[in-house]
Amino acid sequence: MHLAALKALASAPNGQLQKRALLQAIESTVPLDDWACSVYDNGNTRWRSIFGFASVGLVKGGYVTKSSLGMWFITDEGRAVVHAPYDGSAFLAEVNRRYQVWKSSQLTAQISATAQETEEEDGDDLLADFPEERLANILRQANEALSAELLEKIKVESPAFFERLVVQLLVAMGYGGNRANAGQVTQLSADNGIDGIINEDPLGLDTIYLQAKRWQDPVGEGPVRDFIGALVIKGVKKGVFLTTSYFTPAARTAVLGNKSDQKIVLIDGVRLAGLMIEHNLGVSVAQNFALKRLDSDFFGEE
Repeated sequence: MHLAALKALASAPNGQLQKRALLQAIESTVPLDDWACSVYDNGNTRWRSIFGFASVGLVKGGYVTKSSLGMWFITDEGRAVVHAPYDGSAFLAEVNRRYQVWKSSQLTAQISATAQETEEEDGDDLLADFPEERLANILRQANEALSAELLEKIKVESPAFFERLVVQLLVAMGYGGNRANAGQVTQLSADNGIDGIINEDPLGLDTIYLQAKRWQDPVGEGPVRDFIGALVIKGVKKGVFLTTSYFTPAARTAVLGNKSDQKIVLIDGVRLAGLMIEHNLGVSVAQNFALKRLDSDFFGEE
């Protein structure tokens, strides 16, 4: 699928294709069995979901780039793969190597300068930490890297995908209970700036309105005030504004200075990814580890 994608892009005008056209090109080139073409409960086709996740390696490896509008572009390195003799195993190994380099850089970039200085000065002391503390630190770093991966993946999906995601997240967090119709994405043609609705009770008397912005640039004061205004017009008291980027100080001040009865919560990309990890949305458990300690009761005398 990687090679089929690169060939399709290389032969396209200006080396670029919309995501839908690229997937169609892959589908017409790569033999797909019934398992690959099966559909998940959420409506996504299996092979497309797998390729969408695996394509992160193509991007981080420098073979393709993707725009926020769903356009894919082949790079010079991608063209070199197409024009050279193809060794699938060697290519996949190189994609994985480059991806691991990127992943390590993401993790390193997220460690603060203070923490780095502490590790350099007191490296020997870290070995004396309790196992719980060392494991907690490893888990924190792993989750930071995973958060970066999640946001990169979300940013190349469609706006409609992100709107479904934020509704699923609120439901996964327990808003609306266990009811099948607890959350819904609004109709694109008539949402009036509202992307999702969470019904906290069966009759929909208490609702939460959602605004979702799958943006690279920061969210400023204007969109936040528009969201507050939409809530006022609809008579809704609760709203959650979620973005893959971050909110400017003016945007946060607009919420703090809001004089209406609306309760507004802002969730930026970092918190969004953290909540997805906490509530197992878009992630799965890779491995469980059991930390054991001495059982003093076993060695105690009667």
